[in-house]
Amino acid sequence: MASGRRRKVSIALAALAAVLVCASGYAAWWGSDQSIKVVRYGENNTRVLAVRGHAVTLTDTAETRKPGTYWLEWTGSHSMLGEIVSRAPGQVTREVLRGFIPSVGTPGRFGNVPPGDPKVAWGVDYSEIMIPTELGPAPAWYVPGRGSTWVIAVHGQNGRRKAELKVLPVVHQLGLPFLNISYRNDEGAPPSPDGLIHLGDSEWRDLEAAVREAQRRGARRVILYGTSMGGAIVGRFLARSPLATMVDRAILDAPMIDVGMTAAHSASGYGVPAFFGSLSNHVTEWRTGVDVDGLSMINHPPKVRPPLLLIHTVPDEAHPVQESRLLAATGRRLNWPIQLEEFARGQHTEAWNVDRARYDRLLRDFLDDARASPE
Repeated sequence: MASGRRRKVSIALAALAAVLVCASGYAAWWGSDQSIKVVRYGENNTRVLAVRGHAVTLTDTAETRKPGTYWLEWTGSHSMLGEIVSRAPGQVTREVLRGFIPSVGTPGRFGNVPPGDPKVAWGVDYSEIMIPTELGPAPAWYVPGRGSTWVIAVHGQNGRRKAELKVLPVVHQLGLPFLNISYRNDEGAPPSPDGLIHLGDSEWRDLEAAVREAQRRGARRVILYGTSMGGAIVGRFLARSPLATMVDRAILDAPMIDVGMTAAHSASGYGVPAFFGSLSNHVTEWRTGVDVDGLSMINHPPKVRPPLLLIHTVPDEAHPVQESRLLAATGRRLNWPIQLEEFARGQHTEAWNVDRARYDRLLRDFLDDARASPE
């Protein structure tokens, strides 16, 4: 009798262990997908409830009630929206700063990045050029300027080029040529051989191709601007490219600096133990062949370390601000000039949105120094 009970207990424990292993494996695979799976975004997330003068009333959501400057896009049109004018149950009314006034009932997408291309977003003329990468041609927006110092912008994971257009007004006012690139797995760009994102470990070669193209067109120095995973791409370029010595300085906004810290932070955000983040990174390594620990700019600083403006919002839930703080500490240890600027409000890559005046001022001062440097 006792042996029968022990056998049942053993079977139950084995079944429980199997369930836990399967659940852990599923969670790790799902976490890996969040890092390396290619996803297309753009669905509507709000609706216009009312229009009065230069103000629109939208459905009240976590997005539409954010403070600052954002955009509303709908079929064939867009508007830039300013601060909240008023709120009522289920409704948020915001000022229209520029663009068109939507009709009542219009479904749209409320977001933190400019719409369209440089002409649509800011009225700036541009041309689309094709960058010859190792996987095939990748499109880029080119805005001409004066001199031989170019600003090259790199967007983040599953993002689009338009995300980098926030900096274009300042760059254009300063007369610097601007190249806004795409890279493997972007819409219009070649896919990676395995169809997965490599967290900057292979994407940096597409940035290198863009720098080489800029050089062919007359660039002697470049300033790299990267947001989110674009920061990791910049970091890998500085670590591995022979063209890294062309970089005069870099600007990183909410960058992915340490994948391990990002994964642990994401796990805690979902209410699961931090070791699930480490487990998902092991799955990522198995699926892509990427050495995730080797991507850390904190533990493995790049060999080329130009002056760096580092911008991060404190509430960032995608990449914790602690990553930038530790990178700044690494800079102090290595005499790597890093200027860390924290913004008290705003989610991931929303520093410009919550305080455009300060963001533009930081950008202008940093770029003015580069423009004043001898060619």
